[in-house]
Amino acid sequence: MPGSRSTLAPRWAARVAVTAGIGAIIVLLVFAGLHSLLLLLVGAGGLAVTSACVWWALAHTGLIRVLAGVLAFAAPAVVVVFYVASGLLWVVLVSLALWVLAVFCGRVALAGGEAAPIRTQQRTLTPPRRPYLIMNPRSGGGKVGRFRLREKAEALGAEVCVLDVTHHQDVAELARRAADAGADLLGVAGGDGTQALVAAVAAERDLPFMVISAGTRNHFALDLGLDRDDPSRCLDALTDGVELRIDLGTINDRVFVNNASFGAYAAVVQSPAYRDDKARTTLQMLPDLLTHHDGPRLEVHAEGTTIQEPQAVLVSNNPYRTDDPAGLGHRERLDSGVLGVLGVKVDSAAQAAGMLRGRRAAGLAQLAAREVVVDADADTIPVGVDGEALTLPTPVRCRIRPHALRMRVPRDRPGVPLGRPAMDWRRVRRLALTPARKAARHDG
Repeated sequence: MPGSRSTLAPRWAARVAVTAGIGAIIVLLVFAGLHSLLLLLVGAGGLAVTSACVWWALAHTGLIRVLAGVLAFAAPAVVVVFYVASGLLWVVLVSLALWVLAVFCGRVALAGGEAAPIRTQQRTLTPPRRPYLIMNPRSGGGKVGRFRLREKAEALGAEVCVLDVTHHQDVAELARRAADAGADLLGVAGGDGTQALVAAVAAERDLPFMVISAGTRNHFALDLGLDRDDPSRCLDALTDGVELRIDLGTINDRVFVNNASFGAYAAVVQSPAYRDDKARTTLQMLPDLLTHHDGPRLEVHAEGTTIQEPQAVLVSNNPYRTDDPAGLGHRERLDSGVLGVLGVKVDSAAQAAGMLRGRRAAGLAQLAAREVVVDADADTIPVGVDGEALTLPTPVRCRIRPHALRMRVPRDRPGVPLGRPAMDWRRVRRLALTPARKAARHDG
């Protein structure tokens, strides 16, 4: 009986998906007739024109940028006017709603029918006796003070070093001194860049490391499943924590916990004007960067694959999800032992429109590798490493260090949000048509 119930929800979700998908097609055919094909072509054409116009606006300046921007907004408006004038706007909206429901239910069905994803093994340890925490009072707009993190950590027996924001301090050296003095855990309440520096010391000394989600974006904390709304809950790792073994990325021997970015974005954030006016600086620099009139021409080598002259490359400590918009931007695992590689190359408006194909787009390369080499036609290139703007000599080598870091996290934590599996209509159809008895026998 429990097995039958476990397969019941996915099967019914699959049946709703199939029914809604068929309904979306029927609505178009019954109420639009032969015009249904025209409706689809007009909608797809509007999306393609909008994508091409966005590319023109980013890759050009002056009048072309203005006209492209106007067309990018005008194209979808023209599509809507066409639907209204033909009296079929409601047909498009109903069909679209049914299709969205079909895809949503299909992914729910596939998620319920899949085996649980592999999770990082964790083990319970005794609480640390001499934990040492470094806190940046400016990080996250002052979360250290707002959540009284120093006071709460000291009450739990931790030695806390609050950074003096009036002058530069070497956090890696602070961590090494603490380790030399007998600290048996190192931790950081700060941004991802600071976390990476201290994590490198923890891995070097084989000490447990903990993160307090007091940064602005807290990407690393998200992928560790920590509470990003209340960073004080991360302190539970000091009293009721478990240890995970996770990977670290290295770039020319410097550790990163999230990613290293190359190309247009890395070049833009290097500009002195970027901090004062991000939008204007980006719009001024992008045309030359996207058309290769400025900046180094990159060449990426990974696992026998070469990416020639991409405009943007992201090398991550474990791959990011890209098959599900809801999961984009986080990693479900940090112990897979491989780097993730995303390369984007768009040289024309047609290629920009082709990016609508998603993972199948010709301009998008997605790889996994243990080592990635980024070379260029320049002696040095700008790189963004965990949010820090650096300039590194070429070739730049990125490697993965499997299970290099002993990560201590609270036993009770929100967990990593799971994305839906990629849509597969054949699997959804098979699941929908699976008889209840057969599903129960298979589940049992």
